[in-house]
Parts: sequence; structure tokens; C-alpha cells
Amino acid sequence: MAPRGDERRNNGGLSDEQIEVIKDAILASIYEEIGRSIVKKVLWAGGAIFTAVVAWLVAKGYIQVGRP
Repeated sequence: MAPRGDERRNNGGLSDEQIEVIKDAILASIYEEIGRSIVKKVLWAGGAIFTAVVAWLVAKGYIQVGRP
């Protein structure tokens, strides 16, 4: 339940500045994880597209694999 009016939750003796630093560190960690996830998915999709294009080129005969 959210505090109303003058009611405040006990924050364990932390100052507002300390709370802000902790919040910023947590958000930075979350943003870093999101960034890594997006990069990983983009690279995976790029690899899949590249493999599909190469397979298509081999099937059409534009690239010959295993022949001298």
C-alpha cells in the first residue's frame, strides 16, 4: 500500500542522495542487460539471414561448394 500524506516508509537510514545512487546503479544494470539482449538477438538474426542467403546462392548455382 502506498504511503499517504505524511506517512513515509522507513528507508533504513539512507539519505535521498544514497537512494538516488542506488536507483541509478540498478537502472544502469537493467539497461545493460537489455542492451546485451538486443545485440545478441540482432547478431543471431543477422547470422540466420546470412546463412539463408548463402544457402540460396548455393542452391541457385551462383556459389559452388566442394568443387575445385
